[in-house]
Amino acid sequence: MESGKDRSGDNLPFDERSNEDSYFAAKEHELIEGMKAEFQKVEAARREGQILNCPKCSGKLESYKFMDFALDRCERCEGIWLDKGELEGILRKAARGPLGAFFERYFAKDETGKINQS
Repeated sequence: MESGKDRSGDNLPFDERSNEDSYFAAKEHELIEGMKAEFQKVEAARREGQILNCPKCSGKLESYKFMDFALDRCERCEGIWLDKGELEGILRKAARGPLGAFFERYFAKDETGKINQS
């Protein structure tokens, strides 16, 4: 087997070099994962604070409530943009009928889990 030299100039057998390489590879992997997590936090914070632009015309998107969903509407082209799952939720709510709306209005649970009887 081929042997190399360490930083002090001594010859190292192959297995010691491979242990050193695996140690530094593991440390590098930990650092990269930490950097990825930090980058994702920064990106999420940037996206929350950023004014959203319309994908169609680059106008400013403003948020408004519709059937308890927060939708984005462009102030320039008046296009409506939905997030994942919002269309299905709106359709499910609309298809349930007036009896379902009545029960939800009078017996819906609030944030604490208690029944909200208005």
